Amino acid sequence: QVQLVESGGGLVQAGGSLRLTCAASGRTFSSTTMGWFRQAPGKERVFVAAITWGTAITYYADSVKGRFTISRDTAKNTMYLQMNSLKPEDTAVYYCAGRQFIRIRTISSRDEYDLWGQGTQVTVSS
Repeated sequence: QVQLVESGGGLVQAGGSLRLTCAASGRTFSSTTMGWFRQAPGKERVFVAAITWGTAITYYADSVKGRFTISRDTAKNTMYLQMNSLKPEDTAVYYCAGRQFIRIRTISSRDEYDLWGQGTQVTVSS
């Protein structure tokens, strides 16, 4: 059973940067898609970015395009989210997620993912 563990969250001022890490225990297959979601207080969990493990094709929510970069290191079984130019509205708990054989047209749907980490808090002060 693969487990996902996030780290790297914290408090940062607006305009600053953070890098989140998602470490996967156990084998991650090339057919896996990994993603980042976030949930602000009182709001639904929403898609941030995703990456196909085998081919490293990336997908982003419009709200983070040009500011966030998702990447993965297959040798370390680890996924990253580099977050630059952070804004107060980026404040949320960030979760990593994964699933094998995900359909590209539903890659931004949280219901498609069956593996989840525990989340890491990101707070951006104005």
